[in-house]
Amino acid sequence: MPSLHRGNHRSDPRGEHYKWIALSNCTLGVLLATLDASITLIAMPAIFRGIHLDPLVPGNSFYLLWMIFGFLIVTSVLIVSLGRLGDMFGRVRIYNLGFVIYTAASLLLTIDWLNGRAGATYLIVWRIVQGVGAACLLANSAAIITDAFPTNQRGMALGINNIVGVSGMFVGLVLGGILAPIDWRLVFLISVPVGLFGTVWAYLKLQEISTPRRARIDWGGNVTFALGLILIMISITYGIRPYGTSATGWGSPRVIALLACGFASLVAFVAIERRVPDPMFRLPLFKIRAFTFGTLSTFLSAVARGGLMFILIIWLQGIWLPQHGYDFTRTPLWAGIYMLPLTIGMLLAGPTSGYLSDRFGARPFATGGMISAAVSFVMLALLPTDFSYPVFAAILFLNGVSMGMFASPNRAGVMNSLPPGDRGAGGGMNQTFQNSAQVLSVGVFFTLMILGLAANLPHAMVSGLEAHGVPAGAAQHAAHLPPVSILFAAFLGYNPIQHLVGASALAHVSAPAHAVLTGRSFFPQLISGPFRAGLHEAFAFAIAACLVAAVASWSRGERYVDAGLPAPSANGAPMAEPEPEPERAVT
Repeated sequence: MPSLHRGNHRSDPRGEHYKWIALSNCTLGVLLATLDASITLIAMPAIFRGIHLDPLVPGNSFYLLWMIFGFLIVTSVLIVSLGRLGDMFGRVRIYNLGFVIYTAASLLLTIDWLNGRAGATYLIVWRIVQGVGAACLLANSAAIITDAFPTNQRGMALGINNIVGVSGMFVGLVLGGILAPIDWRLVFLISVPVGLFGTVWAYLKLQEISTPRRARIDWGGNVTFALGLILIMISITYGIRPYGTSATGWGSPRVIALLACGFASLVAFVAIERRVPDPMFRLPLFKIRAFTFGTLSTFLSAVARGGLMFILIIWLQGIWLPQHGYDFTRTPLWAGIYMLPLTIGMLLAGPTSGYLSDRFGARPFATGGMISAAVSFVMLALLPTDFSYPVFAAILFLNGVSMGMFASPNRAGVMNSLPPGDRGAGGGMNQTFQNSAQVLSVGVFFTLMILGLAANLPHAMVSGLEAHGVPAGAAQHAAHLPPVSILFAAFLGYNPIQHLVGASALAHVSAPAHAVLTGRSFFPQLISGPFRAGLHEAFAFAIAACLVAAVASWSRGERYVDAGLPAPSANGAPMAEPEPEPERAVT
């Protein structure tokens, strides 16, 4: 495939024209990859109705969780390996392959002819394949951009790329809300023409500027790393499900065994990486202070941000929108629309802070962004459950500005610190920490919310149901069902009273009481108090994560750019610790 290597013959691999082609194509790829991580969240009710599967039946929670987590897990697991393969065989080659896989999987997702659990399994399998393509795109896009842009413009370029990617998570919410009511298949079909365009464009225009460095594939490292992450992430999906009489499953033998085996596999991975001549995970990169603390702050910021989207969706769909007259069937779309200030803040702050970090360094912007994000979480925690939307929108905008102010300079600082030969692997390592933190964050946020509901919801539900004529036995039974079912119902925009109480119990109540119980106001009012208790715990966790991320970001040291030292030799000689080269302001 000679077209992939035309860059080797260019006299000026960083020409003005090519770098913008690289930025625009890689930004399109990252947008698609991150957009599909969230577009199904809002479309989930329509998808499950389309395949005739009730997601609130306890036995179906597995399919619901894996529709959410499957895509994120596979991208987290594969990004480092695919970044390393990009260093070995060509970053553009692996990136282009990602467009092909992603587009083909998107097309196959639209032709699910199965129903029930078979239909859900089909979707989960192809979502995982789609995640493989997304991982190829995410693993190599930052390295391709870093190769194409000079040092004094990387902050701006990576800022645009990173913020469009982060914003794609929230744009997907609106897009899913618009398309799903028309036809749930459009949620996947919309990616096909865009993916085809991106694939052809990438194969025709992207050029291999880097010099691929062939090496042996680290099979032991790849297997132990993938196995460790998969086991830990699967344990999270079981941890937020009930076990016995407990509201969560973190104490179950299955979760404990999964966590133990997962951590043991990661310990084995580290031991292998220290011995093999061509490791997939470049452990010596952690000798670079800017890379280490930049990656740590990436992880902590993603922990703070990852669960936020889910909490805001539950807050809007399950409580605030129904209380303000929106029918449950319309809440998914409007939840996405009402969260737009967050996206707008990111889009405004990201490129601007990236540009400024090229002149003044990443540390002040990234650290200030995390401190400001912590303040925004404090303000969200102080809001009443039935808030005034202009105030809520202003806080979301502040949070978006804060996250954008952090993300762009931090990504530029991390990528600038890497030796040219390790940008694929290093960028993949950074992205893996970010994606893994998002899954971990969802598990932590859901756990805190479930514990808050378990402590406060049963009494509120019993008194509320009995006050409207529900028999005491049915009210007690509904009150002691797993709180995760309540969260899933709010997350999906359902009114779950009929599921919780049962049609036979509702048949005993009066017509006016039946109308109240199944109307727009009873369920939101019932859970708003218990929800607020869990909300405070979740926001306290996010505040702590942001503040620690700010400390980590400040600890990256003074402005740092790799001096372009030789990459490690093919025989596995250890990489010498690079000497910092201070970055100079461009006037």
